[in-house]
Amino acid sequence: MAELIFITGPTRSGKSRRAVEIAQGWGEDVVFVATYRADPNDAEMVERIQLHRAERKPSWRTLEAPADVAQALAELKPKPSGAVVDSIVLWLADRLNRDDASLIAEWERQLDGFCAASHPVIVVGDEVGWGPVPMDRELRRVRDLAGLIGQRTAARASEAWLMVAGCGARLR
Repeated sequence: MAELIFITGPTRSGKSRRAVEIAQGWGEDVVFVATYRADPNDAEMVERIQLHRAERKPSWRTLEAPADVAQALAELKPKPSGAVVDSIVLWLADRLNRDDASLIAEWERQLDGFCAASHPVIVVGDEVGWGPVPMDRELRRVRDLAGLIGQRTAARASEAWLMVAGCGARLR
């Protein structure tokens, strides 16, 4: 069973940076799984992606928004020394046209794959429910699903971290 590390927190809390710091100790052949489907017309997001890439070692491979993250990692040749999956909410946002039960079941399958990997996996989550209850029904749905998926990830993880203001608190 592979080591599964879960890092969660609010926006701009240092989650991705902490994931990269941990993964740098795994050698040169780490894979970064970007769960966001980049839109080249969104200049601000393109800039964010470039900043994230600059934080990683040049030797790291990147998987851009694979349909099945765990399967894509399992099929990689050569096998990586570790993987960073960033992030749950972006993975979720790409699948919102599906019903809640199938999304949760699909995430459970992803977790099974991460735990069966021959290398450690870090999953970056997002705490989106820290503010008022959104007035919009779809925003409430995203918040609730992100929370449920985060809980399931933390339950399976050997380590769970909460990042706030660049500081990490170990939860497990």
